[in-house]
Amino acid sequence: MHEILLKYLSKFGSLTEQEVKDIADNLIVQTFKKGTILLHEGEIATKCYFILQGCIRQYHLTDGEEKTTAFFTEEQAVASFSSASQQIPATHYWSCVEDTVAMVGYLDREQEMYKKFPKLALITRELMEQDFGKTQESFATFIASSPEERYELLLKNRPDLLQRAPQHQIASYLGIKPESLSRIRKRISLKK
Repeated sequence: MHEILLKYLSKFGSLTEQEVKDIADNLIVQTFKKGTILLHEGEIATKCYFILQGCIRQYHLTDGEEKTTAFFTEEQAVASFSSASQQIPATHYWSCVEDTVAMVGYLDREQEMYKKFPKLALITRELMEQDFGKTQESFATFIASSPEERYELLLKNRPDLLQRAPQHQIASYLGIKPESLSRIRKRISLKK
């Protein structure tokens, strides 16, 4: 696990070898089994995660039905900013879709880490800005797309998810029923 973290941190040219080692020694890396719930609706988020290996799903329960709103995989952060910063209950769940290795950040210790490692704050900000931009684009595209177009975009941009998550979760993520997803897949395979 530690090697995965070192390899990831080494990607940032702004960090010296010693800084990479020092930061890695101060971060907590944990392994979570498939099915582990990391955050329940109604809890106040006190942790954030950065996935080194694995997949985490964010979902809401609406009238007893799970609605998948996001999948997070390698080199993606999982954070509930509104819950943590405003100290309000989360409106969603985080669940491990597969065994997952992640850096665990304790939000109450975040500033302490940034004081100790100022470059880490800059890297975190840069990553958050990139992630926010991608999220905005994804949301706009989702709203403007048909279910078939959403599936085609998923095939193009994140094909690994189709192998990693169950079909009913993929369908929920696309905003459709599993039967509709089956029909879309069939139509697309006939086009080829």
